[in-house]
Amino acid sequence: MLYKVARASEYLAITGGGIKDIKLAKKSWVFPWQSCTVFDVSPVNYTFEVQAMSSEKLPFVIPAVFTIGPRVDDPHALLLYAMLMSQHDKHSNHVNELVQGVIEGETRVLVASMTMEEVFKGTKEFKKEVFEKVQLELNQFGLVIYNANVKQLVDVPGHEYFSYLGQKTQMEAANQAKIDVAEAKMKGEVGAKERNGLTIQNAAKIDAESKIISTQRLGEGTKEEIKVKTEVQVFQNEKEAVVAQADAALAIKKAALTKDSRVAEVEAGKAVAMREAELQTQVEKMNALTRTEKLKAEFLSKATVEYETKVQEANWELYDKQKKAEAVLYEKQKQAEATKAAADASFYAKQRDADGLVAMATAQGTYIKTLLGAVNNDYSAMRDFLMINNGVYQDIAKTNAIAIRDLQPKISVWNNGGAGVDQGMGSGGMKDIAELYKMLPPVLDTVYEQTGMQPPAWIGTLRGAEPKQLQG
Repeated sequence: MLYKVARASEYLAITGGGIKDIKLAKKSWVFPWQSCTVFDVSPVNYTFEVQAMSSEKLPFVIPAVFTIGPRVDDPHALLLYAMLMSQHDKHSNHVNELVQGVIEGETRVLVASMTMEEVFKGTKEFKKEVFEKVQLELNQFGLVIYNANVKQLVDVPGHEYFSYLGQKTQMEAANQAKIDVAEAKMKGEVGAKERNGLTIQNAAKIDAESKIISTQRLGEGTKEEIKVKTEVQVFQNEKEAVVAQADAALAIKKAALTKDSRVAEVEAGKAVAMREAELQTQVEKMNALTRTEKLKAEFLSKATVEYETKVQEANWELYDKQKKAEAVLYEKQKQAEATKAAADASFYAKQRDADGLVAMATAQGTYIKTLLGAVNNDYSAMRDFLMINNGVYQDIAKTNAIAIRDLQPKISVWNNGGAGVDQGMGSGGMKDIAELYKMLPPVLDTVYEQTGMQPPAWIGTLRGAEPKQLQG
């Protein structure tokens, strides 16, 4: 078993066991039961001198060089070449005779159908025809013509057709040259005379035409000059009229513009004064609204803050009252003094700003509405809050104290049931709470008898007493 590799211009043709027909390859393993042949596919030049005869029975020789080789771009053609030609050397007589026979046969057949003149003048077409017909025959051997070159046609000894044809052509060319020289000389002499005569005639004609045209141009120039002057004068008159009309229109427009300008100045002055008055009015209104809103914000916010503060303080007071009655009384006195001081400051501020009375009234109305909304429209609760907030209870107590200062006051004495009751309560914190609650009803009755005021609903109600509503 061998591994064979072909050169660049060669192929391996392998036959034998395991191969159906012929295997073409550049490299392959070759087994003992197989045969391998190496063949060259490079093209070869074949030079021939084909003796042919034209349709006029004139013999001549066609020197030709053909470059022929296997068709490597067609696997089928290469296979045909391997089968038919690979056993023979491409330079052998067998291949030479085969190619020469094909070329001579096709060339003779083609030349026999052409005249000598057609062969001589149509060398390019003749070469193309030979190339195509020879290629058709070489296809069956897997060969292709890479190039075909047909040289100059040569006479056969004893038949000097091309030589005589060349002499004839030379003589015809010489005679034609002599005729051309004589004709050129004649044309030169005649042409010179004709040119001189035409020059004199044309010069005279041009002089006459120049005089006529000069006279015509002079008259036309005079006419055009008069016409232009007339048009210029008409144009000047029209422009002067347009200018006068424009001046009149300009004067009218100036007068109208002067009038409009003066009227506009007066109107602008009045408009400025009116606008200043309007702006001053708006400024005054805005100042008044600003002061009003400022007062509203101050008093309303103050009332709201005071209300929320008092509510929180009232809640604390309730809790504190339940623990210590004396601490509650002391706290209320301090709150009354603080409320009175705030009321004095507010009163002083109201006296300082008389323009804020309306705003204060509005703020108070808003304050009252807010209080009513907070107590669900319960006028008794609102009244109690206002009286507590404004220190009315303290004032009433002071007034009553002054009124009865020199009198024998009615003193009510209450007891809580004596020691018999205490035995069931024990001695803890519940005892103090029971004593406080037993003391509250007589106190509330006394307040109601002297002031007509009921206790708040969250404390309790008195039997036989009706709540008094404020008159709205």
